[in-house]
Amino acid sequence: MHLTHLSLTNFRNFARLDLDVPRRAVLLVGSNAQGKTSVLEAVYYLATFSSFQTHADRQLVNFLAAANSATVSVARMVGEFQNQTGMHRLEVRIILEPVGVQNGQRVRKEILFDGIKRTAGEVIGQFNAVLYIPQMSQVLEGGPEERRRLLNLALAQVLPGYARALSEYQKTLEQRNALLKLLAERGGDPAQLDFWDASLAETGAQLILWRIQAIQELERLAKRIHLALTRGKEVLRLKYLPAFDPVQANGQMVLQMDVDVDRSGCDLSFIRKGFLDALRRLRSEEIQRGVTTLGPHRDDLRFLAGKMDLGYYGSRGQVRTTLLSLKLAEVAWMKEKTGQWPVVLLDEVMAELDAERRADLLAALSGPEQCLLTTTDEHFFDAGFVHQSTLWSVQSGTVTVRG
Repeated sequence: MHLTHLSLTNFRNFARLDLDVPRRAVLLVGSNAQGKTSVLEAVYYLATFSSFQTHADRQLVNFLAAANSATVSVARMVGEFQNQTGMHRLEVRIILEPVGVQNGQRVRKEILFDGIKRTAGEVIGQFNAVLYIPQMSQVLEGGPEERRRLLNLALAQVLPGYARALSEYQKTLEQRNALLKLLAERGGDPAQLDFWDASLAETGAQLILWRIQAIQELERLAKRIHLALTRGKEVLRLKYLPAFDPVQANGQMVLQMDVDVDRSGCDLSFIRKGFLDALRRLRSEEIQRGVTTLGPHRDDLRFLAGKMDLGYYGSRGQVRTTLLSLKLAEVAWMKEKTGQWPVVLLDEVMAELDAERRADLLAALSGPEQCLLTTTDEHFFDAGFVHQSTLWSVQSGTVTVRG
């Protein structure tokens, strides 16, 4: 899989960008705050319909274009790409529209795949990308929501139905929480929760099963990569901590962090039944609290080297190496699951690596069909790699192809 053409209009600091994208490696070279990372952001948005820099889509619209709240402003991303089914065209529009009399604006999103309007759930997985940025240290060091987001963005690209199941789960969760709050404040028949419990268990069990399988597969790949990057000094483990653990539902004791748990024998019906039973057992407590306390929305994922939790005790170098191992594992995992290489997006990764790790990374990039890498200094890269790459100079929202 590879991107063949990228067009941006009023996206971030790009008023207009229209470029053919070569199949192999592209180096985006320029000083900070010139727009290099925005190019990666646009490509990743085409894969996930989500920004890695903001949760507010309105911030993607060019500031000057969005300044007049009395008119409609549109940020437009268009990617033409080749995958195993042929050539395709994917367009995303972020639209700011004036509302009311107080200079208000509402934001909406339109997605067109091969010229036909689609929902994100219908299109996600057609174009795949894996992203690494320095800020991703928060995946290890931040809250559980950062790690859930990492999982969701990866799994949605690879597993058909994951994005739809996640959306349905969130909608059911909102309805169930609203009813719990109503029962807490006004009373009523708790049996009203039966329908929402069954719906939550149905989609929640599927999410849990997918996460169990994906984390096991990612750990196998990441462990091997991490062992090589650390020269055999560390063994990386991915520790899935589901808020509802189907193993514990089977009567086993709560296990310590450094003990591996085998959940491979848990099938969908077993997880669904256990989850539904747990929701019923917790019903009185959750009515009192007015919120759902159990389910995939509270899952966590920890990263361990031996018995040490790297999110709490890892050095900067260990965190960086773990993230790189995870991202390279994600690339290999997507290739295994889909039969296609994802587009690899790396933001300023070389500046944080020593010479050995740089060589390791460049060797790992020999497989994927297409890589886009940003840098402030092309000399961070091996001369041979630079010679074989296409260089884009990025300055003040303008891209110039060099050579």
